Parts: sequence; structure tokens; C-alpha cells
Amino acid sequence: MRRRVMSMLAGVTLAASTLFSAGPAAADTPPPEFGNDWHDPVTAAPPVPKPHTKSCEVTVAEAQFKDFTPYEGAYSPPGKCGAGDWGKVVLRLDGKVKGRQYDRLGYLRIGGVEVFRTSTPEPSADGITWSVEKDVTRYRETLGRDQRVEMLIGNVVNETYTGIIDVKATLTFYAAQKGGAKREQVPPDRVLPLGDGTTLTTPRNSERIVAEVYATGSGGGCEEYWYLTVPDAAPYSCKAEDGPYREVQVTVDGQLAGIATPFPTVWTGGWSNPFLWYVIPGPRAFDIKPIEYDLTPFAGLLNDGRPHQVEVSVAGRPEATTGWHTPTNILVWQDEQSEHVTGKLTAHKAGDLANKAAYTPGSPEREHRLDTRGSHRLSVSGYVDTSHGRVETTVTRALANTSVHRWTEGESTDALKSTWTDRETVTRDGRATRTDRTYTVDGTTTLGAGDRLRTEIALGDRAETVITNDGRRTARSVTDDRYEGDATYTANVPREDRHAVGTSRERYRAYGDGGCYDRTLATEQGTLTVNRLRC
Repeated sequence: MRRRVMSMLAGVTLAASTLFSAGPAAADTPPPEFGNDWHDPVTAAPPVPKPHTKSCEVTVAEAQFKDFTPYEGAYSPPGKCGAGDWGKVVLRLDGKVKGRQYDRLGYLRIGGVEVFRTSTPEPSADGITWSVEKDVTRYRETLGRDQRVEMLIGNVVNETYTGIIDVKATLTFYAAQKGGAKREQVPPDRVLPLGDGTTLTTPRNSERIVAEVYATGSGGGCEEYWYLTVPDAAPYSCKAEDGPYREVQVTVDGQLAGIATPFPTVWTGGWSNPFLWYVIPGPRAFDIKPIEYDLTPFAGLLNDGRPHQVEVSVAGRPEATTGWHTPTNILVWQDEQSEHVTGKLTAHKAGDLANKAAYTPGSPEREHRLDTRGSHRLSVSGYVDTSHGRVETTVTRALANTSVHRWTEGESTDALKSTWTDRETVTRDGRATRTDRTYTVDGTTTLGAGDRLRTEIALGDRAETVITNDGRRTARSVTDDRYEGDATYTANVPREDRHAVGTSRERYRAYGDGGCYDRTLATEQGTLTVNRLRC
């Protein structure tokens, strides 16, 4: 985690879903250290469920990325399998790369709508392949028409970094099942990309409005590791005036409309140690999920037919720094029986953003320490008068972060223990959906004798959703993704002299009223040693 080592080894320099890999349930005996090749990337996340209906496949993009030139092409929807009224649409990315290459961030846009954001694994000399799937049914309206396609995985290829990223993206369309979807599961009627500007004009009959923001801190600089930044007074290589607290905010005409905690993604070169991630990536590394904000309380304002300013910003980001990307889509559900849905914002209460970073100086014998506590709360309410009656919506969100960052002189030891919570409740006419999200990072990197660099890290991504009707619980679901890794290698030497060893483990659980999924993977020196499905 020393910045000198990080910049040499980790760098995502630009800026899913389920990742698959063929392989045995139990592997051969692992080698004593990493070699020139290893198991293809794989994650314990469940596959995207697919209906047993007629399906049609369309290739959206097929390209090799050697630089920062986007792939541009044309897309046409299939004429069969529902002709626009599909029950499910699944995006699949198949990739391959070999040689030497950093991890890279990429996106796929169809009709200007960002439908997929991902990063890449770091390859072996012999080459790796990987596949990622994502449910993109929510973009059904966009996919129902001929569109322009843009895809980019920014890359650098030269005498040192030889890996050309070869990808193919396809869409599989599944005909709708009999009975159709429940009202709350129906895809939006319109998907409006916010684009590079901030002006939004919604249809005048919008009755539900949701913003989704694909927020990523990346770019090879310190915002790639925003959770490790320290105030200017502290002697550390990554500075931010207000410390590591970050918050992704949405405003409507200058008024705060949504707050959220960004996910602390660790890319596949992260924490100075790519050997941790060669087979099992950290949570969301290839599945960059958008943050969602329910803006329905503002629908009455937005439906007046005029353009409004909708802006996305990252609180805590140092002024004049790059590294954050926040592409945004606006999802709109319309009232087909109304030409104009009126309404009003009835309540707005924003608490003060609390952010305290307390630095304790160290010495050659004692670690430096930064203790951070941050929190923020927002509650908004409003109503819309639709053809089926008045619908009142209240959205409350409470964010909190506590972290302890410790490091020695020269950053030869660098450690972070941090927890983020993001608790959101959306109440609509007596039906409340409460989602509690918890993200955790607990890691230490040390550079010891003989330049042996070791990283031990544990990452957590948990969400619990409870739905109640008039106070009575009707549904509950939990997802819990846990990663643990421990890898050591010799730094500042050629690749063949690193003598790297490492283990990694991931357990992904999903349970609740909808059933059970529980899968564990483990690796040793790049060999898959455990692939166990419990339910």
C-alpha cells in the first residue's frame, strides 16, 4: 500500500453480474509458488436466473482494446422473442488477455445509456479468459429500438505492457412468461441518460423517478484509494483536506435530493498485491453496481415540462482532482392514463454532514494514526396525483463511516480497518422497503526484510432488504459476500524473481424468503482448491 509500490503495480489507469470460469470442483495439488499461469478468474456469486422461454441472442460489440479509442457500432433489437416486450434481457461479456497488463476500467453504452461498467483481471503470461453476466432487463425500453453503441476499456500497450484486451458483448432476450411481472418489478417506461450535462426534462406524466449512478473512484491517482487518504497535516502519500470520508450526492435544482455511500471497490491490482486477485476478485470488481436514488418525491416539480438541473457530485473529494466517474441514468415509470401527473414536495430535512478526522502523530518507533467518523442523514417526502389516486412517497437515508488508519514512517506498514453503513427506507402508500447496506475493509500491507511485501485483507459486502405492508413484514432477503486473502512476494524485482505465494477465499450467501444460495471458493498459488455449493 506504499504509494511508490502501488503506482508501480496496482494502477487502474482509466476508468457485472456474474463471473464464470470452467474448472474442477477440487484442483490438483497447488505449486509451491505462483508460476506463469493460473486458474481463470471466478467468483462465488450466483448466476443470473433465466426463464425457460424462447430466447434470441444479439452481438452488441466485439473489439480489441489497445489504447483509449472507443469501439463504435450499431445495434438492432431482435424481431422475435417478444419484439420489445421481453421477460428478461441478459448481457454477457466474454474476455481474454495474455502477457502483462494492469487492471482497466470499462463501460458499455447503448443509445447513450450506460448499461454496464466493469474492470478487468490482470493476465498471466500464458493468458486468461473470463465471462461476466448481468441482468439488464431494466433497460428494455432502450433496447427496443435501433441504437448507437459505444464501448471502451481504456488500455496501454507497449514493450512492457503487452496485454491486448479482447472482448465480445452479447445480449440474450427471453420471451415473457405467462402472467407477466408484478407491478413493482415492471421495467421503467423510459431511461434517460444524464450525459455530460446536468439538464433533465422528464415526461410530464412521470409517476416514479429513480436515478442510478455508476460511481467509481479510479484513474490511477489517490482517489482510487479514497478510503486511505489523510488530511494535509498528516505525513502520508495520499492527501485529502477533509480526510477519507466520501459521499455521492444528487441535487435537483440545487436542493439535496439523495445521498449514498460509494462502495470501496478494490481493483485487481489493489493494495500493492495483484497476487491476491488473480483468481478471485474482490467484491464488485467486475460487477460495478449503480447507486440508486428514489427521486419520486421531486416528481411533481420535475413534471412541469421545463428542464431542471440534476447534478451528481462526490462530497469529500479534493478540489481540482480527477479520479471519480459518475455516469447517470434516470429511470422513469409513466402513468399511461394521464397526460400530466401533478404533485408536490411536502417535506425536506437534511442533517448536517458530520466528518471528523483526528490525526495522532507517530514517530520512528510509533505508528501514525487517523481516526475518522462521518455521518449524514436526509429525509424527503412528496406526492403525485395519478389516474389511480394520490401516491405519497417518503425516502430516508442515513450514512455512517468509522475507520482507523495506521501507518509507520515510510509507509512500510500500512493498515486500515473501516466500516460503512448506508440505511435507506422508501415508503410508498404504506408499503415500506428498508435496505441496510454494510461495507467493510480490514487490511494490512507490510514491506519487510528482503523487500518481501505481504498483504492480508478481508472485505465485506452485505445488504439486507425487508419489505413491510402497513407494518407487517411481507418479504426479507439478505446477500453477504465475504473475501479474505493473504499474499506475499518480493517487490522491486523482475516478475520471474518475485517468488510469490498466496491464498484467497470467498463465500457468497443469499438467503431469505426467496430461497438459499451458499457457495465457497478457495485458492492457493493461483490454483482453485475449493469450489463448494452448500444449498
